[in-house]
Amino acid sequence: MAQITRQNLRHALSMVRFGGRPAAIVYDSIGSSFFLALDEGWLNLGLWEGDGSDPAEAPVAVRRLVREVAAPLRAGGAVLDVGNGLAVQDVELAEAVLPSRLTALNITLSQLRAGAGSLLAAGANGVNGDACRMPFAARTFDGVISVEAAFHFPSRRTFFDEAFRVLRPGGVLTFSDVPVTRFPSTAREALAGIAMLRLWGIRRSAAATPEEITSALGSAGFTDIRSRQVGDRVIAPAFRHVWHRLERGEGDAPERFAARTMLREAQLLWDRGILEYQLVSARKPAP
Repeated sequence: MAQITRQNLRHALSMVRFGGRPAAIVYDSIGSSFFLALDEGWLNLGLWEGDGSDPAEAPVAVRRLVREVAAPLRAGGAVLDVGNGLAVQDVELAEAVLPSRLTALNITLSQLRAGAGSLLAAGANGVNGDACRMPFAARTFDGVISVEAAFHFPSRRTFFDEAFRVLRPGGVLTFSDVPVTRFPSTAREALAGIAMLRLWGIRRSAAATPEEITSALGSAGFTDIRSRQVGDRVIAPAFRHVWHRLERGEGDAPERFAARTMLREAQLLWDRGILEYQLVSARKPAP
């Protein structure tokens, strides 16, 4: 049976009362060996060609998502990866974009430490810091990328302002996000929504529609804003894949119970058309 760690207790307490850095508490608790990860060290949901029933596609899907999000970046530029997880995505990013300089910003120090080997392999510099208070000078990067992390930031709009500040003119911000298409309209939907917010250390203000997200980008000064909703290629197959793994009995009993509880609530939000998955890119205007 899985043992309860100090990090697990901190995670449980954060579901009752958030601290100043709830995302860091959650990912400290998850650690570097999350048993539902689609591949070792990977924490994103993947971009799938199939319906999620083929387990062999999972490690391909997580890498495909990073390359898809990275596609708008200019090859050979200085790139900032915001919320880089355990840094395995930085290896993929380095191969896809061939950046002249790659920097990874992460508020969770334990993830930077756990990902030190991957950072080294990617030739990336890891920095412990806040996406809404970036410790970088203005006009430092040609591209900013964030994969499945923006909903954790204290404020998307502040993140957009910071990304705009650190980008050079003509630079690109590209990211994937998990918006809502509408807000819960029943008690059951509200319960599922609250469970997701508490479980993942997400502030209530993070719930935003795709249109609200792109509008905030425009207000921050970005132009050439492009947005796609791809939940049918991300959320649906990823959930199916995880359900199949749970049915096969993967993980210890406490892990399976927690995973089923989490997935049941998220599945309800997806089935009722509340959750979506969004790919977005935007450009800082040139002079």
